[in-house]
Formats: sequence, structure tokens, C-alpha cells
Amino acid sequence: MKIDIFHLVEGTRKARGLTVIIDVFRAFSTACYAANNGAAGIIAVALTEQAFKLKEEHPGYILLGEENERFIPGFDYGNSPYHILDVDFSGKTVVQRTTAGTQGLVNAIHADELLTASFVNAGAVIEYIKVRKPQQVSLVGMGYSTLEPVEEDIFCAEYIRNKLIGKESDFSEMVEIIKKTSAQRFYDPANIKFSPPQDVDLCLDLNRFNFVLKAEKLTSGLIVLKKTEMN
Repeated sequence: MKIDIFHLVEGTRKARGLTVIIDVFRAFSTACYAANNGAAGIIAVALTEQAFKLKEEHPGYILLGEENERFIPGFDYGNSPYHILDVDFSGKTVVQRTTAGTQGLVNAIHADELLTASFVNAGAVIEYIKVRKPQQVSLVGMGYSTLEPVEEDIFCAEYIRNKLIGKESDFSEMVEIIKKTSAQRFYDPANIKFSPPQDVDLCLDLNRFNFVLKAEKLTSGLIVLKKTEMN
């Protein structure tokens, strides 16, 4: 099994084989919490306008996401796991638009198979890859606003790769570094309304969920994430 690690949108375009798009803070952590709370599917879009168009066509859809880490007026929820922790999405279709994570999904045009990942379901992603036994795996960290790589996505990719090749990772050390670096913005009073500090621990709750979110392309061309439970 050949395993490559890439970063940002450029990395998604280089990705081949079974491709895993990683966004720990916070798109694909939030998506896992929504799926765990019953969402029937999560449609990933790149543009805010696409989300509003889908809502207009399907009033029952739930809009969730952010633009530059800020709440989008007219959306139902932001991109915070903490804010949706107790929300019942049973049977609902969620439309997610984010600055980094969903951009990766729509740009991974050469992937044979497409998953998302965060620390909250890293173990399930690892197990899925082991079961599938692909020749090529591409792990892509989306970084901060797709502008620069960030510690949490780098570490998540390394954690997955290391487990696949039988190498141990010091997760506690990873968390310590993340909390001293990229997670600091969650403790800034100016950001707390949209990025509550509780999100940090919720996004770093290793293997909280035992499912993967697998991307499927609809006939309309849209990408929807569906939950696949692992044994």
C-alpha cells in the first residue's frame, strides 16, 4: 500500500486512489457529530449560493457551515460541534459549506474513493482502509482556510498513516502541541461566539465515533456524505 500525504486544495488535485480529506477544526468533526445525531446525508458544497439554492428547492434541508469561521446569515447552524451537540437531525438532509473541508471534497477529482476524516473517527477510517486494501492511499489535510497547513490536520494524517504502517503515534503529545498552536484562536474572546472553546476537545476526542463518512456523487453532480458503520 502506497500512502501519500498532501495539503490544501492543490493536494486534493494530486490525490489518487482511496482519498481521505482531513479537516479537524472543524468541518469533518462537525459532520461526524451531525451524522451521529441522525442526519440522513450531508451534502457538501463549495459555495454559499449553492447551499441557499438547495434550501430554496428543498425547504426541509438544514444549512450548516461557515465562511472564514463566521456564521453565515440565513444558515441554520454554524460549523461548531458544540452548537449542534444536542440537535436531533434524524432523517434530515444537511447541506454543509465550509472554507476548507468541503472545498477539498469538490476538488478531489481524481480520487477512486473519497472519505472524510478527523480525529473523532480516525480509527474507523483506518479500519475501513485496512478492509478495502487499496494500492494507493492519499491523505489530504485542508489546513486553515485552505491557505496554510495546520498542526491538527498534519497530525491527523500522520496518525492515520502511522497506524496503517504499524507505527505508534503519541496522541497526547499531538494534542498538547495543537492546544498551544492552532487551537489558541478558540480561546480568543473575539471568536467565542462562532468558535467556542468547547470545540477544541470535541474535535480532539479520539475515536469517539465508529463510522466513516463516505462521499458519493449524485446524478446532479453534488457530493453527499453517507455514514458507514464499522464493526
